[in-house]
Amino acid sequence: MRKVVSSLFISLDGVTESPDKWQSAFDEEMAAEMNAVMDAQDAVLMGRVTYEEWAGYWPTSTDEPFASYINAAHKYVASTTLDRADWQNTTLLKGDLTEEIARLKSEPGGNIGVAGSPGLVRSLLEQDLLDQLRLMVSPVVAGAGRRLFGTDSPLKRLELEQSAQTTTGTMILVYRPAG
Repeated sequence: MRKVVSSLFISLDGVTESPDKWQSAFDEEMAAEMNAVMDAQDAVLMGRVTYEEWAGYWPTSTDEPFASYINAAHKYVASTTLDRADWQNTTLLKGDLTEEIARLKSEPGGNIGVAGSPGLVRSLLEQDLLDQLRLMVSPVVAGAGRRLFGTDSPLKRLELEQSAQTTTGTMILVYRPAG
């Protein structure tokens, strides 16, 4: 059975938007974490906002190794408002999210990585559809930007599976839903 895994850069105050603006360093341990996550997955799940941002950037990007990876990977977009998704290897998920994720998880393959999409990650976690939450917590207070959790997020208990500190002080924390 495939797993749905979210891997996010996050500030101490919960901001996940535009880490390039507040993240002060990207070290070897963070690169190794990202490579390990990419090596374990063969599909990417994202929400509409991330899809629109990425579809406008990655198809012509030369930022390697991620450009080759994301362009070749099968991509699934969870959206109730998009009518089509034209980026190569992209499937638009318009049905019931629980049913769609259950179907994807039952297919053969590697992990399904959730790219960006903090709103989708919240929804997946709330609906017990997320198997693992991997956070790279930067030692910075970003102040402004989209946050992973809002003030109205329901209680959700997680268990720590793994933790590591990088040479630049970023914490890599790996959680799974409790129970």
